[in-house]
Amino acid sequence: MFKKILIANRGEIALRVICACKELGIPTVAVYSEADQHSLHVRFADEAICIGPARSSESYLNVASIISAAEITNAEAIHPGYGFLSESAHFADVCRTSQITFIGPSPEAMRLMGDKDSARKKMSELGIPVLPGSGVLQSEAEALEAAARIGYPVMVKASAGGGGRGMRAVESAKELPRAVETAQQEAKAAFGVPDVYLEKYVASPRHIEFQVLADEHGKVVHLGERECTIQRRHQKLLEESPSTQVDAELRRQTGHLVVEALKQVGYTNAGTVEFIMDENRKLYFLEMNTRIQVEHPVTEMVTGLDLVKRQIEIAAGLPIDLPHETVNLRGHAIECRITAENPETFAPSAGKITGFNAPGGTGVRLDTAAYAEAVVPPYYDSLIAKLVVHGSNRAEAISRMSRALDMFIIEGISTSVPLHQKIMADADFRAGNFDTHYLMRFARNGARALEL
Repeated sequence: MFKKILIANRGEIALRVICACKELGIPTVAVYSEADQHSLHVRFADEAICIGPARSSESYLNVASIISAAEITNAEAIHPGYGFLSESAHFADVCRTSQITFIGPSPEAMRLMGDKDSARKKMSELGIPVLPGSGVLQSEAEALEAAARIGYPVMVKASAGGGGRGMRAVESAKELPRAVETAQQEAKAAFGVPDVYLEKYVASPRHIEFQVLADEHGKVVHLGERECTIQRRHQKLLEESPSTQVDAELRRQTGHLVVEALKQVGYTNAGTVEFIMDENRKLYFLEMNTRIQVEHPVTEMVTGLDLVKRQIEIAAGLPIDLPHETVNLRGHAIECRITAENPETFAPSAGKITGFNAPGGTGVRLDTAAYAEAVVPPYYDSLIAKLVVHGSNRAEAISRMSRALDMFIIEGISTSVPLHQKIMADADFRAGNFDTHYLMRFARNGARALEL
């Protein structure tokens, strides 16, 4: 096992990795920007090193500074968390060259599966259904030809990255050239790569993803699915497991396809294979995230497995000790992503937290780096907490989440707690009747809102 691990991240995911390391008896090194000097991940790590100014490009995305911090502290491995450098094959390459273990898949697997276009092609070759689409677009004429072949509406999508950046729905040939140009510019700014491709647009989709673990000895297991359908601008707001739309047979069939495909790819460590489900409950491969997901706690709640500890063990060369290619899911879990945003306009809300009460009780988990008097800086993602509950069934999980949200106090800044309270009370959500457009049912004063 590793003697010391550096966490190349911040906030709740850095704390999450620190917790796993403490349970494994592994000392940790936190890195932090000048804006995060008083953050909890700095306080609870065994060592901490400032790696630069507040801007991510000069700190959490600064490969040289992070590698230097690992070398100075004699860290044997780096856990990247999610976001920042977590899906950077270049960073994984540098770690390998520096003889530091990257806790994640190999750079080769990241390049293959992290690029959406190449991943689509590979998964199609391996027998996993994909939506009709194109390769990376080289010209306006090629885009128009591909869209005519696929049939409108189509979705323009960036080959790299995620989070809704570089994505545009297009209804007609007249709209396509501008949409492609805009998506390319957005993708270039967000990911440094302007490549985009086309994919058939599904009008009322569900977003379903399968969690996988793979060791260095050829074993791959899947841990069931998560429902990630409720989103805003392709950013997930809440997740649950299992999905109301996936029965035992569909779970078995799809999970087996995923396991066999990743064996062929030679994938290792944790990953998530994402699917779009159409109105006929047919699943189509969407993309793969080659890292731990924000929403991994819901899978932990229904499986009883610590995925971050498993990541570390796999990276250390230990085999997965699960006897089968899947595990039984127990009960139902829901995660609400609590963001520092106005719950109606979604405007960012940085500032000092003046009051804070963490909900607790049976079946409640809170992953957060927030506390009373903490300052939420304006430089990073707005996620400040993940509230997760587990119940014996979905109805109990919803009731438990409603109770936990009512007891969650964050004062001094605006948060998404009121929005999640409305979702929990909504009849359509409770009945499982929703798609990815759930939050866009009407516009009020130019701001997207949820009508109840």
